Amino acid sequence: MTMIARANRIPRPLVDRKAIVRAAVVGAMALLATGCGKKERPKADLAASQVTTIGVNAYLWRASLEALSFMPLLQTDSNGGVIVTDWYANPKNPGERVKVTVSITDQDLRADALRVAASRQVSQSGQWVDAPVQAATVQKLEDIILTKARDLRRGAISG
Repeated sequence: MTMIARANRIPRPLVDRKAIVRAAVVGAMALLATGCGKKERPKADLAASQVTTIGVNAYLWRASLEALSFMPLLQTDSNGGVIVTDWYANPKNPGERVKVTVSITDQDLRADALRVAASRQVSQSGQWVDAPVQAATVQKLEDIILTKARDLRRGAISG
């Protein structure tokens, strides 16, 4: 290389890459630190329908368990939202027994997220024979569960 070529060359500034990275990190931390106290985090609604560690609405689940607490439970699946009772005979009417299945199909507290099915048997000559269940019986049980679930939610909001 000739002397003229060396003289015409423009010198490059020395770049300290570590210093640039350090400055960027410090700047980002300063930006984050100044923004932390300005915005309030939204407060979680403890009574929200999605606040649950189970697969279905927690209020419907608890209300169903409370409503069926007098009956022996055969199966419970909180993730799938299924409660199956064993046969229950009312001591006042031992010639009749009932079995109930409750299905909760959603995480929201809604009436259409609850399904109740009942089976009924009556004793005839020492044998249990299937008998029809009145639609009003199933409807009444659904209403009891929904009312309990709404009460539980109201209690969570106010308390």
